Amino acid sequence: MKNSFKRRAVSVASLSSIVSWVLLGSLPATVLAQSAPLRLQEVTVTGNPLGSSDLIAPATQLSGTELLLRSKTTLGETLDGLPGVSSTYFGPNASRPIIRGLDGDRIRLLNNGGGSMDVSNLSYDHAVTLDPLSIERIEVLRGPGALLYGGSAVGGVVNVIDNRIAREPQFDEKGGVSGKADLNFATGNSERGKGVLLEAGNTRYQLHVDAFDRKTGDVSVPIDLECTKDGTTTRRKICNSASDTNGQALGGSLFFDNGYLGASATRYKSTYGTVAEDEVTIGMKSNRYALEGEVRNLGGFIQSVKGQYSQTDYNHTEFEGADVGTVFKNKGSDLRVEARHAKRGNFEGVLGFQTESNRFSADGAEAFAPHSKTEQTAVFAYEEMATRWGKLSLGGRLESVRVESFGSPDPTIDRFSVGGREFKTGSYALGSLWNVAPGWKLTGNLAYTERAPKDYELFANGPHLATAAYEVGNANLNKEKSGNLDVGAAWKAGANRFSVNGYMSRFQNYVGLSSTGLVEDGLPLYQYEQVRARFVGLESSGNVRLLQGASTLDLALRGDLVRATNQDSGQALPRIAPWRVGSTLSWGSGAWGANFGFDHSGAQTRVPATDRATDAYTLWNLAGTYRMRAGAASLLWFARLDNLTNQLAYSASSVLTTTAFQKAPMPGRSLKVGLQASF
Repeated sequence: MKNSFKRRAVSVASLSSIVSWVLLGSLPATVLAQSAPLRLQEVTVTGNPLGSSDLIAPATQLSGTELLLRSKTTLGETLDGLPGVSSTYFGPNASRPIIRGLDGDRIRLLNNGGGSMDVSNLSYDHAVTLDPLSIERIEVLRGPGALLYGGSAVGGVVNVIDNRIAREPQFDEKGGVSGKADLNFATGNSERGKGVLLEAGNTRYQLHVDAFDRKTGDVSVPIDLECTKDGTTTRRKICNSASDTNGQALGGSLFFDNGYLGASATRYKSTYGTVAEDEVTIGMKSNRYALEGEVRNLGGFIQSVKGQYSQTDYNHTEFEGADVGTVFKNKGSDLRVEARHAKRGNFEGVLGFQTESNRFSADGAEAFAPHSKTEQTAVFAYEEMATRWGKLSLGGRLESVRVESFGSPDPTIDRFSVGGREFKTGSYALGSLWNVAPGWKLTGNLAYTERAPKDYELFANGPHLATAAYEVGNANLNKEKSGNLDVGAAWKAGANRFSVNGYMSRFQNYVGLSSTGLVEDGLPLYQYEQVRARFVGLESSGNVRLLQGASTLDLALRGDLVRATNQDSGQALPRIAPWRVGSTLSWGSGAWGANFGFDHSGAQTRVPATDRATDAYTLWNLAGTYRMRAGAASLLWFARLDNLTNQLAYSASSVLTTTAFQKAPMPGRSLKVGLQASF
């Protein structure tokens, strides 16, 4: 199967450049005449298994032109700046979302609702295998999503949707073809990116193929930085920040009168520099296979059953010059089944089962975590009760988790303990939505979440250069427990809207990496321990329509803040974004559009004694779009100017700001231009 997929992937890659150019001109009328796409309304469903777009939990959706203009080289940087969302920013090639101050294994990354199965939660220099160039839509659920997705979603959920397995027919019974191609270039990192997507089918089947390729050079910054790579001394670029990333995918679905069945195969490959070390590069590849189906209108108590299965083979090799250093591997599978039951009175809901298994290994002198196996099985239930004033939601999830350490197969490495731990966890949630007045709604969420410690939190023991520390796990860790409260208010009237959410999370035994004050192998010694912790925050966004008519003018406003405290020591928790505000003025007139705005981050002086404070900064940005027709194709030209004033800035939520200060500031001024063609 792997050889077959490899042959297909090569052919898809070769097609990408050809189809990209074909789509830029007039498309054959004979082909387009067959195309009769049925465009379905997109709704945010990540936080609601019943498919309702009227969510109790705060959620954000990005798609279309909005996603195109936000898109960066990593998922974390693409989402950074949304209310409540920052990023780990390990340079321009590795960045994971942080939600409400929580990162790592407390943020669940999904691909079409299934686990992504990379190891980006293990280390900040490990890139996410979900690339913005191939994404159709992103859904972000802020706040505990553990009820549906487990303890690793206590901070939130990011679901990346690519439509490789279609769930509804896009075309009528006559059949048709649709597609999209992207070309872009950026000055700040010499980015050259292209992507192509084709879909064909009718009401009985649909096929999908996509491919992308992106190459970047070292990223420009406002100051001179030292660099030993290739004999260079100093230059205004982030040393060792170039990348070469590509991916291909095949997918298809069969549609029945009462459901569908689909499958997909995805290949992702990336080679990039680790900016903390001038001579170290990472070669990463991931193969993912997915199967999904649903049967609807069953009658009786169970109305529909939906199943998802995915299998991932992930490999990550660190090269020190031309020599192979540490090799990370992760092989895992994820099975999820949801059954929606018939409405009983005012109640409707789903019952679910999920099982996940993965085998992890790290080999090499700098392998700081042992070979391990993690198995998780869970059952969950989610219910909603409609009322005359809104709705209530409630549910629970029970999990059984087993984590085993096998040590190292290298007989010369005996620093890892061997053994296993079992955890029984439970999570519960209660929510409400009150339509208090026309256009107004109030929401409240109360959740209790338990999370089992990860393999590296239990059994790590070795040098971890990404954090510039020698990390030691704690095999006696207990399950992490937290209570979470979220209250919100939202108003909408036409194009005008406003929302605000306040939240508080209290952890009884938060798992954190703390300094011991000792030194091991020339590195500061850090150990995982449990402390009481509290996260308190506020996030808000809104839009005001200033001009309505042939032209429109909108003012978007956003802001957030979070305060995270280690209640045992009284100190701040590390890598917390400061208070942030931003605004964007958006103008549209016919085929033309333009945006002008800024994002301001305050100074972050509330940091642990071992961390570095950061100064305040403001990043200005400008974007423009023009849409036109070329035959039957729609062409969207766009240009985006980031960091207009070439401001020097350092991220407070990046570990590099403390461990490798000045090696990786935020990118400087960059102009990105591109073309998206669709039919």
